[in-house]
Amino acid sequence: MRLLKQLGTVAGVALAGNLAVGAAGGGWVASLVLGIATGLLALLAYRWVVRRTERRRPVEVELAGARAGLGAGLLVGTAMFVGVIGAIALLGGYRVEGWGSLTGAAGLLGVAVASGVTEELLFRGVLFRVIEERAGTWVSLGFTAALFGAMHLVNPHASLWGAIAIAVEAGVMLAAAYAATRSLWLPIGLHIGWNFAQSGIFGTEVSGADTAMGLLHGVTSGPVALSGGAFGPEASVVAVLAGAAAAAVFLRLAHQRGRIVARRSRALATATV
Repeated sequence: MRLLKQLGTVAGVALAGNLAVGAAGGGWVASLVLGIATGLLALLAYRWVVRRTERRRPVEVELAGARAGLGAGLLVGTAMFVGVIGAIALLGGYRVEGWGSLTGAAGLLGVAVASGVTEELLFRGVLFRVIEERAGTWVSLGFTAALFGAMHLVNPHASLWGAIAIAVEAGVMLAAAYAATRSLWLPIGLHIGWNFAQSGIFGTEVSGADTAMGLLHGVTSGPVALSGGAFGPEASVVAVLAGAAAAAVFLRLAHQRGRIVARRSRALATATV
C-alpha cells in the first residue's frame, strides 16, 4: 500500500508538471520555470508521503547533503557524457555543424531537471528502496533496472537494444549510485547532468526524443552500435560501457561501505509486514 501511495504521489506531480508545460505552449521560459518547479514540488511531495506512510525522516533527500551530492552528480554525469560523445566523435559518429540556441538550451535544462528528479524519486527513491527492503540489493537492482529500460520501449525510435542499453547505463548505474551513498542527491545529479549534456549542450536525441536545439547543432551518423542511431547516443556501445564501468565503481563502494542489503528470510518478511 505504501508503495502505491508513494508512486502515485510523485507520479501525480510529474504528470501535472508535464501537462503544465504543454498548456503553456512549450516555450523556453515555460520549460525552464515549470521544469524546475516540477522537480522542487516532486521533492516536497516525496518528503511528505514518506513521512506520512513510513513515519520517518526522509534522510535520503536531506538538505544537509544536497549541495555536495547534487554537485558531484552534475559534474560526473556531464563529464561522463562528454567522454562518451568525445569517443563517438573520434570514431566518426558525431560532428558539430554549428551553433545552436542559448534559449533552447535553457528550456532543455528545465526538462532535464523535471525528468531527472521525478524519475529518480520514482525508480530509486521508491521502487528500488522499497523492494530492496524485502528482496535485497541484487534482486531490486535487477528488477528496477529492467523496468527502467522497459519503460523506454514506448519512446520514439525505441528498440530492444535501446531498452537494454538504458537498463545498464542508467538503471543499474543510478541504483548503484544510490546504494553506495544511500542518498538520492547523487543519482539525481547524475541523471540531470547526463541528460542536459546530451540535449542542452551537444544537441543530440535523448532516449529517442528529438529535442529542441541545444548550445550546439550536433549530428550523429554511422553504425548504430557507434552512434546509437535515431535513439541517440544512449544506444551506443560506448555509452553502455561507460555506464557499466561507473556502476561497477559504485557497487564496489557500496560493498566496501557495507551497504549491500541481503535478502530477508520469508519468515522475517512475513513477521514485519
